[in-house]
Amino acid sequence: MTGTVIEFYDFFIYGTAAALVFNKVFFPELGAAAGTALALATFGVAFVARPFGSVLFGHFGDRLGRKRTLVTTLLLMGLSTLAIGLLPSTGVIGWVAPALLVLLRVLQGLAVGGEWAGATLLTAENAPAKVRGKYALYPQLGPSVAFALASATFLTTALTMSNEAFLAWGWRIPFIGSVVLVALGLYVRLAITETAAFARRNEAGNASGSTRLPVTEVLTRQPRTVLLGAGSTMAVFAFFYIGVTYLTSYGTQQLGLPRPTVLAMGIIGGLVFAATTIAGAILSDRVGRRRMVIIGNALSVVGGVIAFPIIDLGTAASFGLGLSIVLGVVGIAYGPIGAQLPELFPTRYRYTGAGMSYNLAGVLGGGVVPLIATALVATYATSLAIGLLLAGLAVVSLACTLLLPDSVDESISADAAAPVAA
Repeated sequence: MTGTVIEFYDFFIYGTAAALVFNKVFFPELGAAAGTALALATFGVAFVARPFGSVLFGHFGDRLGRKRTLVTTLLLMGLSTLAIGLLPSTGVIGWVAPALLVLLRVLQGLAVGGEWAGATLLTAENAPAKVRGKYALYPQLGPSVAFALASATFLTTALTMSNEAFLAWGWRIPFIGSVVLVALGLYVRLAITETAAFARRNEAGNASGSTRLPVTEVLTRQPRTVLLGAGSTMAVFAFFYIGVTYLTSYGTQQLGLPRPTVLAMGIIGGLVFAATTIAGAILSDRVGRRRMVIIGNALSVVGGVIAFPIIDLGTAASFGLGLSIVLGVVGIAYGPIGAQLPELFPTRYRYTGAGMSYNLAGVLGGGVVPLIATALVATYATSLAIGLLLAGLAVVSLACTLLLPDSVDESISADAAAPVAA
């Protein structure tokens, strides 16, 4: 949980900065609307890199172990984030600044693409079978806690300096200061042991049981599982990243709310997301992963429709309530997938398979949808169009979940045949 919070904190402070200041720092000649759209596009670049990160780090995670791979992803994320904090603006080095920004964002995407699967396997593969959902929820808390922490960091800077100072150098503090958190994460990860399932595979003399290219085995044996797993998780990403990136910009630019107010509501929304994530994960041990993901996606259909008319009332309270609805409904589905996706794949390529499903969903839901949202509001002059888009995506995720088996009773302790049909 500690390492995942830190990695996603680094990932999210980029999104907050992109929504608040990157249009002025790196794209000053485009104007507020076009600059914000392009800044959010650089945020989305990382989602294109995430599946490649899941393949790259999944390969080493399945071949060499979960622990060493997670240390590498944390270092890559930390160094990339520090470099963004030190990056000169466009006014200083010209077009090189946004080019380097995109490159560093790609490196962040690679790192977080390898992070989630390894972190969830550390818990899921060590967990008692009957409470695997409860154990696997801890890495799942990473995004919600990280969003609340990122919002709190930017809120602190907003309350302690002028807008001019924040734009000139204040936004860099969260990026540079994250070095302290990365050091903490490294301390934790260097102290942990390898997962029980991976260790048993090696003890059985089966270390070479994984193919030389785990991604090849995933795509030949379980391509349908990868696609359905991604589809069932797509709405979670869409709702979450609309909440943590687009609505930060929408609240300040379209609704005219003060930046501290929007950031404070972000803290509340992150805590609501954490609460529903905990509930969804724990309940999945009792009623099944599939059923909880179905409930979460079904509630998301309703949540997508009602949240945005509430947000458009334009008050701080209505913005906080709408944001809490957007983030709260998907926590119910997000909690169980920390156990569900690993349960769908055997040990020898579980890191790669679970990571590919998760990060493909990130491309579809998190990378593309915030860009579409900007265009929808510009075209239809109402955020209800975004709500209808999210509701439609939730229907697709619901359908994909219905086609998946319930994996709650699957054993993940040995490198056996694939636990579900491809």
